[in-house]
Amino acid sequence: MVVIVVLALGLASTSYAAQETWTRKANMPTARWGLSTGVMDGKIYSIGGGQNPYGTYLSTVEAYDPKTDTWTKKADMPTGRAFAGASVVNGKIYVVGGSPRNDSSTSSVEAYDTATDTWTRKTNMPTTRTFLSTSVVNGKIYAIGGIMLPGGVTSAVEEYDPARDTWTRRADMPTARLGLSTSVIDGRIYAIGGVTGDLTGSGLLTVEEYDPATDTWTQKANMSKARGYLSTSVPNGKIYAIGGTPGSWGGMLSTVEEYDPVTDTWTTKDDMPTARCMLSTSVVDWKIYAIGGNVQYWPWTPCSTVEEYDPNPLVVDFNGDGIVDSADICLMIDHWHTDEPLYDIAPRPFGDGIVDVQDLIILAEHLFEEIPPAE
Repeated sequence: MVVIVVLALGLASTSYAAQETWTRKANMPTARWGLSTGVMDGKIYSIGGGQNPYGTYLSTVEAYDPKTDTWTKKADMPTGRAFAGASVVNGKIYVVGGSPRNDSSTSSVEAYDTATDTWTRKTNMPTTRTFLSTSVVNGKIYAIGGIMLPGGVTSAVEEYDPARDTWTRRADMPTARLGLSTSVIDGRIYAIGGVTGDLTGSGLLTVEEYDPATDTWTQKANMSKARGYLSTSVPNGKIYAIGGTPGSWGGMLSTVEEYDPVTDTWTTKDDMPTARCMLSTSVVDWKIYAIGGNVQYWPWTPCSTVEEYDPNPLVVDFNGDGIVDSADICLMIDHWHTDEPLYDIAPRPFGDGIVDVQDLIILAEHLFEEIPPAE
């Protein structure tokens, strides 16, 4: 075991605090609200958005690398827009719908190939809409809700098959809404929050679950905080609903709530440092990155803020004395080949059910690091 520890000291290490944390990261080069994001090969692609509610919206694409905390300019999207859905299937990011301007919506679908930095036009979505949300199940994209400009709020659900470049109508969502966010767990899509009526409507607590296998919807437990124009992400089998506004532009929210689909319950978590709506979130290595958004009711004010949220940080200072040292190694060895979750730290985020060599290697990577005391 001593040999393993010594060898592991040569491995690259990263510091982790002992409680859930928010950390400020490098700003996005282009401040904007209403952007969409997608993850490919560990990088987050920020696509489109707006800066002026009365102007033409952006076609800007910028890629963020969490490992180096740097941004890179990429090829512009052909159709500038905000409030679109973005989903990743088979190595491509599909951008669906959205608004080219504040008074219109589009049915345009464009696919971005990150390997070649090129865009391809695809078959239009049947229902022209904006402020929708998209999610992927079994290689198919589901476009859900939104508002038609000109026109009204919709409960439409349409399924896109990238392999065939075709659209199919599915069962409507029970609650028509715009500014909602959707996330997937175990092949089911959870439609969360949003607003009713029009762009200045009231925020919703509503959570509805869609099962593409049966084309059916089921009511789930409401969020604690009514809101729309929020963003959701899944880093660890639970959904995190982040930011938004309570509706009628009643102020920006920093609220974070965690949804457990197993128990159908919501738990309030640490607030995001920067209150905002119309942001986008994406997950890399079990961490959520909250990017951009609107920080003021009127005039709409775009931000370039990037904040990283780690809901399940790695605990390596087991005895809480502020440094990872031999005492922590001894504690792990004392629990060798047990299923003690405190010491079962690899692989992240939940371990593998036994304290063994891979856990010792992870601990050794952090040997002699000073760790802030756990709360």
